[in-house]
Amino acid sequence: MKNFCPGAKLIRQPAPEIFKCPNCGEEVEIWTDELRGKCSKCGTVVIKDQEQSCLEWCKMAKECVGEEAYNNFMRNRSITLKEALMEELEQFFGEDKKRINHARKVLGFAEEILKNEKGDYHIVIPAAILHDVGIKVAEEKYGSSDGKLQEKEGPPVAEKILLKHGVSRQIIDEVCEIIAHHHTPGVVKTLNFSILYDADMIVNLGDIADGLTEEKIDQLIKIVFLTDTGRKIASRELLKKKNKQI
Repeated sequence: MKNFCPGAKLIRQPAPEIFKCPNCGEEVEIWTDELRGKCSKCGTVVIKDQEQSCLEWCKMAKECVGEEAYNNFMRNRSITLKEALMEELEQFFGEDKKRINHARKVLGFAEEILKNEKGDYHIVIPAAILHDVGIKVAEEKYGSSDGKLQEKEGPPVAEKILLKHGVSRQIIDEVCEIIAHHHTPGVVKTLNFSILYDADMIVNLGDIADGLTEEKIDQLIKIVFLTDTGRKIASRELLKKKNKQI
């Protein structure tokens, strides 16, 4: 007879829970194996507080709840966390649309690179969203947006946000390590870092490559980027930009 963890019971045998819509007060039903629901009255998406689940750290998680239930939970967790972190980022930067839009673009390229490179979605996505949070603190404390200052001030901000959303200590540590070196390739030699670095560089590449010949651009791409997918996307984006200028 197999014993099951009591903490996973509500994932194996889902049950409905009732939450109040923060917009209109209507009751919203969200099942225990889900992380969000939609208000039937006003359409607001209601997100449950995301305390860490044993499914995120237990080695027996898939066997305990079944692969389908495990995959559904982790997919919902990732999607919901991405949305929550984007909301946090927008609140953090306020009217600074430039920083928010930059993060959105980096996130988009990071997700595209992840389709071909076998990085960890749970690491790369939070890192992509939060990689530049240190810039606000650096400007407030030092009057400078220097990359090294961003790397210094970013991890404590990111850690606080991720802890708020119940992200595991292991994931937080890796995300913060990436943020602490995201302007300094070569220090963190992981695929997750490489994906974030390439996504960020693709967004920044337009300014760097202005005025360079095609030969110089090709050389730059080969030297700067860390993944094959990043290089291909960078070449594509620069070609699109050149075509618009013609």
